[in-house]
Amino acid sequence: MTALVELSGLQHRFGTAQALAGVEATIAAGQVTGLVGPDAAGKTTLLRLIAGLLRPTAGRVTVLGHDMAHAAAAAHPQIGYMPQRFGLYEDLSVAENLDLFADLHAMPQAIRAERIARLLSFTGLAPFTARLAGQLSGGMKQKLGLACALLSRPRLLLLDEPSVGVDPASRRELWAIVTAMLAEGRAEGMGVVWATAYLDEAARCDRVLLLHEGRLLADAPPATFLAPLQGRVFRMTVPQAGRRSIARAAARDPAVLDALVTGDTLRLVLREGAASPDPARLGGSALESVPPRFEDGFVARLAPSSAAPSSPAPTAAVSAVPASPPAITGEGPAIAVRDLVRRFGSFTAVDHVTFSVGRGEIFGLLGPNGAGKSTTFRMLCGLLRPSGGEARVAGRDLLLAPAAARARIGYMAQRFSLYAELSTRENLRFFARVYGLDRTAQSRAIAEALDRFDLSAIADAPSRDLPLGLKQRLALAAALLHRPEILFLDEPTSGVDPLTRRDFWTRIGLLAESGVTILVTSHFMDEAEYCDRIGIVSQGRLRALGTPAELRARVRSPDLPDPTLEDAFIALAA
Repeated sequence: MTALVELSGLQHRFGTAQALAGVEATIAAGQVTGLVGPDAAGKTTLLRLIAGLLRPTAGRVTVLGHDMAHAAAAAHPQIGYMPQRFGLYEDLSVAENLDLFADLHAMPQAIRAERIARLLSFTGLAPFTARLAGQLSGGMKQKLGLACALLSRPRLLLLDEPSVGVDPASRRELWAIVTAMLAEGRAEGMGVVWATAYLDEAARCDRVLLLHEGRLLADAPPATFLAPLQGRVFRMTVPQAGRRSIARAAARDPAVLDALVTGDTLRLVLREGAASPDPARLGGSALESVPPRFEDGFVARLAPSSAAPSSPAPTAAVSAVPASPPAITGEGPAIAVRDLVRRFGSFTAVDHVTFSVGRGEIFGLLGPNGAGKSTTFRMLCGLLRPSGGEARVAGRDLLLAPAAARARIGYMAQRFSLYAELSTRENLRFFARVYGLDRTAQSRAIAEALDRFDLSAIADAPSRDLPLGLKQRLALAAALLHRPEILFLDEPTSGVDPLTRRDFWTRIGLLAESGVTILVTSHFMDEAEYCDRIGIVSQGRLRALGTPAELRARVRSPDLPDPTLEDAFIALAA
């Protein structure tokens, strides 16, 4: 195959920080190359070096025959680059964004019109050309960002985590669009590099580059990651009530490399040479061998060089539990919603939604982009006033006493809402003041948060310099400073790697066991498996409600005998 990119001894530093160290690889035409790795592994830095947006500290990047250290501009017209968050101008319309990208490529009007029309048709955006990019759903922004990157008909398409923040149906659509464009461009020698935190996407790639701490650990087809795990992966049935504590216990077993909650079962990956464990001893009732998947291979590759992902350090487990349980007050459900409505002018975003969440329960609120789940979420946080219906949070009526309800909740926003210029300690101090803690309570809560969330070593570091996983941990610590009864999590692991995700959900599970009620929104279905129950919202209405196992059972059929939660989501949200 023709080499599109050649990396030789590639190194890059940001000051004293080593982002890439001695990377050697070739990226070929005619295929999708996946780029995966934990947070701060160097994935975005590598893409920017290939795109010519950075110059290497040492080594060489050759793209389409051009040395990017000296002739990056010559390669630019043949490179399409879609950065994280899609690289759009949100105050411009769909048509204006496409015209701007055409201008940047000095595209003649006749060619421009034909290409834009075709991409609008291909992505399904033709009816929305006048809409501002900032008013598009996440899935539509994703498609527009891709259309802009494809406008010049590049030979090399670079995608930096294009699926973050979009629902499973939109992720599938994106994959279909990219693979169809690759099939069309294969004769011209087109290739795609796809950086992703969703390892099911990496499993579809022709080849995968695995980065860790700036070094290339593997460069191989996905099947190579799975081969060593044949016969080492099992599914164990466990009781719904105790599954999270059983997972923690299983993770401590010497034979177990990884233990992952999957609804009413655990997915166990055994260490090499280990005998199958007795399910009764681990707290389960049945053990079934299942095929390995790419995420199992990812975890197994990184386990020797990092802390075992399913076995957080003892301090991590302890740090998830508040110093003392929150002051739970009142009786009945922690959240009670009946016929909840929210209108924006003539548009009804939330249409008579009804559900309740028990105390100490983890409840997932899922739905496609633009379905109304975020609006529901914001109303329950007290950030939006309902147009109608009833909503009680921590025993307080949101219509009559929203401030009293807000005082009893913690809120962790998508992308974490930290202040980049403030240090870890200063961010905690700011949020402690927002939650109304007096000086004595502030000092105690901040000291406790730094200790229990293992943040002391970075207490004086600006939050902008923290890896995504540490930002996530800091945001969670800030949301818990005032010991809330209810914790709202909005896309809490968007874009983070499986290792960080496991550590985060260990903490969340222990919080729930201590009595904290959790309401979470997510587009990541493996994450939704941790929830006790799930509500699926679509077109403003609640379409399905139940445990992960119950939702999978609803779509089981002879054609789909073992549906995933993603299969259930797509079917039930339609």
